[in-house]
Amino acid sequence: MAVTLYSTPTCGFCRMAKSYLQNNNIPYTEYNVASNSEKAHEMVRKSGQMGVPVLDVNGKIIVGFDRGAIDQALKR
Repeated sequence: MAVTLYSTPTCGFCRMAKSYLQNNNIPYTEYNVASNSEKAHEMVRKSGQMGVPVLDVNGKIIVGFDRGAIDQALKR
């Protein structure tokens, strides 16, 4: 399972997404797109969006914090 979280430090929904992943013992890789322009461009290329959070769950792109979509992508 591969989960990537694109976030910024000041984003409340990003914190909620991180907390959800951590509380459910879901390993993930996080990129701070406020300080990493390469990953910011990658996020926009994948999602077509500038807003965060963006999650890439096994190739499925989820824009925003959506528990249902995360669970569905993880097939939980």
